[in-house]
Amino acid sequence: MPKQLFFGMALFWAGIIAFFCLIKSSTIPAVSIPNLDKAVHAFFHFVLTLLWFLFFQKQMKVKSVFKPLYSAVLFSFFYGIGIEIMQGLFTATRSADVLDVLANVTGAILASVTILVLKKIIK
Repeated sequence: MPKQLFFGMALFWAGIIAFFCLIKSSTIPAVSIPNLDKAVHAFFHFVLTLLWFLFFQKQMKVKSVFKPLYSAVLFSFFYGIGIEIMQGLFTATRSADVLDVLANVTGAILASVTILVLKKIIK
């Protein structure tokens, strides 16, 4: 696949994350499952890390998986922190949450482990 497609998919997914994390919380249907929002954060950043990895891998054209993976995890981490800061500063119905950042990092780490395992299986 061309790198522009991966780039577009990664940007689109980043937009979806921003939309759902910054819209008025009363707009989102309430579900009474404990810590569901943390699982959603982990899922968001699992996919985000995977998509940015695919783009960075094409962009960097390196044989090693580690540099694009490191870049994708860093992007996911800082993007998640940025979203949390925006929630705290620019929304009335949302607040910044350190546990959301931890859930984001968990998703990024799970994506990293998945990528490394798949690379090992494919080799």
